[in-house]
Amino acid sequence: MSPAFAGWGGALGLAWQSFMATNRKRIPQRNTRPPIERMLKVHNLLKRENHPNASQLAAELEVTTKTIYRDIAFMRDRMELPVVFESAYNGYCYDGEVGQFPTVQISEGELFAMLVAEKAMQQYRGTNFEKPLMSAFRKVTDSLTDTLSFNLDEFDQSISFRTSAEPVLNLEVIDALAKAAAGHRQLQFNYRKPGARKAVSRVVDPYHLANVNSEWFLFAHCHLRNDIRTFTPARISDMKPTGKTFKPPKKFSLEKRLRGSFAIVTGDKEQEIVIRFNELVADYIREKRWHPTQRQRNLKDGGVELTMRLDSLSEVQRWVMTWCGNARVIKPAELAQSVREAAQHILETNRE
Repeated sequence: MSPAFAGWGGALGLAWQSFMATNRKRIPQRNTRPPIERMLKVHNLLKRENHPNASQLAAELEVTTKTIYRDIAFMRDRMELPVVFESAYNGYCYDGEVGQFPTVQISEGELFAMLVAEKAMQQYRGTNFEKPLMSAFRKVTDSLTDTLSFNLDEFDQSISFRTSAEPVLNLEVIDALAKAAAGHRQLQFNYRKPGARKAVSRVVDPYHLANVNSEWFLFAHCHLRNDIRTFTPARISDMKPTGKTFKPPKKFSLEKRLRGSFAIVTGDKEQEIVIRFNELVADYIREKRWHPTQRQRNLKDGGVELTMRLDSLSEVQRWVMTWCGNARVIKPAELAQSVREAAQHILETNRE
């Protein structure tokens, strides 16, 4: 997958990477072996015990005898199938019992990862991503044995994905941004900042399209601001290519850029953030990895103390507010003050 188009939606990316990383060495590449579909047909013909020879198999499958010899050699040597040539019948057969065709061999854990990937793909149904995603998934699942396919169906009845705030996506915009970033093509579009009434024309060099916490963001060099800016695709309109291309800077790294952020907002001053959570919500804090720099310390009263190093306070301030008084900022003082001010604003806004 192109680094310009990171994250097909969190769970999908992790599950698919897990499966493919484990099986990459097991599955011979397409340019080093005959197609698996053809060998499956050879397998089925051999199981009929009619002793077909290379010429008969070639005629049946509409290939050359050289291809058949290569297929049989692969099945015998690489798949370890007991294919033998019986001179008495002038044809091939299996010398012993053979069960299901040994295609992709996966463990139950890998099977579960595939299910998670399929479930995660459901959020893209009806979009431009559905067809290529499902096509890729089907190529893998079609090669599973009947038993594994049955187990996959059993798992399917027990697991689902849900979200309480599903992003409203314009997949045409997402698709165009992904292709522009991958092809290093400059774009022009109108962009409306949060809370602004009017959109402003921007010319950008799209560096990276990322899915962060199930939301899409474009990281691009903005020619208007002469700096890297973060754009939300939902607020992009009237997009078109300028016809120009650009060379991405070698020094750009999304990982380094977001290292000090709580999500996507970055700043200039790194600070130590210390927040204490009471026993009512402590388990929720312990059950997640909130930031790469985090440290946790269990408290005697059943609570937990979370320490992180961030260079921006805006996102973590909003996050603290979501815990409804069950979180207390220990430091920095600036963050504690902003939480108090936000809480006071909530009181005033909701005063009877």
